Amino acid sequence: METPRSCVCTRSGGGLGVGTCEEDSFLYFAYGSNLLRERILLKNPSATFYAVANLQDFKLVFGNHRGKASSYWHGSTATIVQSPGDGVWGVVWKMNTSNLNSLDKQEGVEDGIYSPIEVNVPTQEGKVLTCRSYQMNDCVCDLPSPQYKKVICMGAKQNDLPTAYQKKLEAIETNNYAGPLSIFEEIEAAIKEKETTTQ
Repeated sequence: METPRSCVCTRSGGGLGVGTCEEDSFLYFAYGSNLLRERILLKNPSATFYAVANLQDFKLVFGNHRGKASSYWHGSTATIVQSPGDGVWGVVWKMNTSNLNSLDKQEGVEDGIYSPIEVNVPTQEGKVLTCRSYQMNDCVCDLPSPQYKKVICMGAKQNDLPTAYQKKLEAIETNNYAGPLSIFEEIEAAIKEKETTTQ
């Protein structure tokens, strides 16, 4: 396993992507576990698919806030770092502002784990959207759990992100955690429930 190394996570300034859609809604650019519809809807029921988009001059990395692994996911979680020439594919969700607090809470904003940032992301049709997203503070790179990686890969497939990017996600190394993971079980239950209702 690689030795954890420091990630320099510089945050861009500006607003926070709230009020960029309509007054009672905002656009959120997801690049990690929230790519998966069933995952984001667990805590944010107003989220509706808006577009697939690409955040340019950033790359996807995995890390822990101040080196402390997520107890939720038993491993590191995704963040974005500036990297000229790279790109991060993700999903833009349109959300009601009533879910802003639940999204911030999910991202650990109050605890200083992630900070909200504003990003401009071009869609596949070339339209540039101003969105809220999140970036980890004091990020120390490490490996994600296989379950966390699986949720991201499932979300990428569900939303038909470019094949080359999906392959890149599938190649991510994990920490091989094999124990119970309640959040993963919740997501699996939500998927099963959806399959039952659509049959």
